[in-house]
Amino acid sequence: MVASKVRDMSLKDRGMLQIEWAEMHMPVVSRYIREEFSKNKPLNGVKIGAVLHVTKETAALIRTLVAGGARVRLAASNPLSTQDEVAAALADHEGVEVCAWRGMSEEEYFSCIRWVAEFEPNIVIDDGGDLHSTIHKEYPQVAERIWGGTEETTTGVIRLKAMEREGVLKYPAIAVNDAYTKMMFDNRYGTGQSSIDGILRATNILFAGKTVVVAGYGWVGRGIALRARGMGARVIVTEVDPIKALEAVMDGYEVKPMMEAAKIGDVFITATGNKKVIRREHFEVMKDGAILANAGHFNVEIWIPDLEELAVRKRQIRPHVTEYTLRDGRRLYLLAEGRLVNLVAAEGHPSEVMDMSFANQALSALYIVENKDKLEPRVYRVPREIDEEVARLKLKAMDVRIDELTREQVEYLQSWK
Repeated sequence: MVASKVRDMSLKDRGMLQIEWAEMHMPVVSRYIREEFSKNKPLNGVKIGAVLHVTKETAALIRTLVAGGARVRLAASNPLSTQDEVAAALADHEGVEVCAWRGMSEEEYFSCIRWVAEFEPNIVIDDGGDLHSTIHKEYPQVAERIWGGTEETTTGVIRLKAMEREGVLKYPAIAVNDAYTKMMFDNRYGTGQSSIDGILRATNILFAGKTVVVAGYGWVGRGIALRARGMGARVIVTEVDPIKALEAVMDGYEVKPMMEAAKIGDVFITATGNKKVIRREHFEVMKDGAILANAGHFNVEIWIPDLEELAVRKRQIRPHVTEYTLRDGRRLYLLAEGRLVNLVAAEGHPSEVMDMSFANQALSALYIVENKDKLEPRVYRVPREIDEEVARLKLKAMDVRIDELTREQVEYLQSWK
């Protein structure tokens, strides 16, 4: 395979404009951390293999890693999320190789991930766990030599923890998704806004007055529910976790089993990280015109094989909207092929929240370099000092100041008397 494989290199100038726009709104990654990296070159000679959504925000992270001295090989973490102009701009950037284009087949998608593995990186950065999984299954000798990795999203962290539990994880992995400055902001405010944005771009429906069913009340589900209610929707939450379900009730939402919610929902949005969340028995009772969207990493939450079996006709009625007509004439509308609606039908998270997520990625990569001989092959949280530094830099960029404890207050909090 050639060094980079993108759709059209002539798009690179357009892509650079997009990257500049993102970086203007990402001061932590693109200003503070990049300045430090450029000056000290803490990643000099480090090979980083990354599988991420190839967007303008990701470009800001990659350019910062390269500024720190790293060589980066990048592939897409979703066949439909790549912004082709950004991929071209990155492929033109010194120190970066890219294999990504929008509309990849499954075979092409995994061939690019293998291409990243064959780079024999020192550090791997993943979004969803496909790179971690592929390296462990197909390139065990490469895995043995990796210093450490990071993981961007809930789905990937679940997979890494399963690998650790089964004793097969071969290198330390930092769960960037679990950093407070990631999950409480990116997952809640980023996915909450961008998922609604994707649904609106795909359908142009009015949310006010609609019944919106949100499957899962983690940080992503909380954000989606909050935004949907803010637009005037009646929100129903479905959950399997009794604590999260109780929280949803206390937050003012209706909580029902999916079987009951399926009968009355107008819009369904899945955000669980699990498979078959909406399936045959739910499709069979849905209203004519129900809209189905997924905000989870993989296209398995809305179980498409069941929908295909139930349908007597299928057609593309709008970009990113597939109409399935059932035997009794009811029509169900699947958005973005059941993939991440915010990245397929829109542009993904706003740059402002990705600033914090990718700041965690950059500083976690540095942490791995500095501690590679001390870390064991298990899943770690982002160190508290990194989390707090990201928050501090974000507040600085927003020109927000906070108080500091006095010496007397510190002593009081540390005393048991």
